[in-house]
Amino acid sequence: MEHVKGLLLTAGCLLLLGSQAEAHYGMIIPSDQMVTQGEESSVSLDVRFWHPMEGIPMPLVKPEKFSVVANGRTTDLLGSLESVTIKDKQTWKLSYKVKRPGLYVFSMEPQPYWEPAEDKFIIHYTKAVVTAYGIDDGWDEELGLKTEIVPLSKPYGLYSGNVFQGIIKMNGKPIPYSEVEVEYYNEDGSKSAPNDYMVTQTIKADGNGVFTYAAPVAGWWGFAALNDADFTIKHEGQDKDVELGAVLWVKFHDMGSK
Repeated sequence: MEHVKGLLLTAGCLLLLGSQAEAHYGMIIPSDQMVTQGEESSVSLDVRFWHPMEGIPMPLVKPEKFSVVANGRTTDLLGSLESVTIKDKQTWKLSYKVKRPGLYVFSMEPQPYWEPAEDKFIIHYTKAVVTAYGIDDGWDEELGLKTEIVPLSKPYGLYSGNVFQGIIKMNGKPIPYSEVEVEYYNEDGSKSAPNDYMVTQTIKADGNGVFTYAAPVAGWWGFAALNDADFTIKHEGQDKDVELGAVLWVKFHDMGSK
């Protein structure tokens, strides 16, 4: 009997570790985050709902909103998204031509995703920043999303090992002691975690809603601040909780690389 209990306990721990490891992220990954003179002016955007470290896909139906804010103007890009199937799951792509110097902040509000394993809906408000032709202003401005990470460090031009800071907000107000999940986008599958604990790292913001993280290796890193919404959504006639994610993708570079 004790042997059976031990097996059940082990199985339960494995399931728990699996659920901890499989953090899902809204993703906007630009092909170039810093457009300079003489480069290709078209930036391709890879838009997904994904387990970025493990490469596990999740379906992403056409988002509720997808836009870019540049030079004080918001442009709706929802109609420009093209559906792409990767690993049998629906993802999206977009080609955006950078026509003038500026800071381009792309954002996505997905349709609510029902997660039966957590008995809740998930909505990840996702952002990525592209800067073009020497413009270096406005990287810390808010978009006014329901929840978002407002950078306190430039979200571009970072070396691996640099410290990145952001402030987590909901309804325009900082969220003290919010948890932030951090995960590496293992794009080519070349990286591996030594164990499930190392797939997703979790840090906490301070009393002012500010978090700090130093990326150990170059590449795209996703920061997801997860908090409960102040509303519910009905599922099969019952009110269900909603997890709101403020997600920001930031690229870190090795010295001497772009």
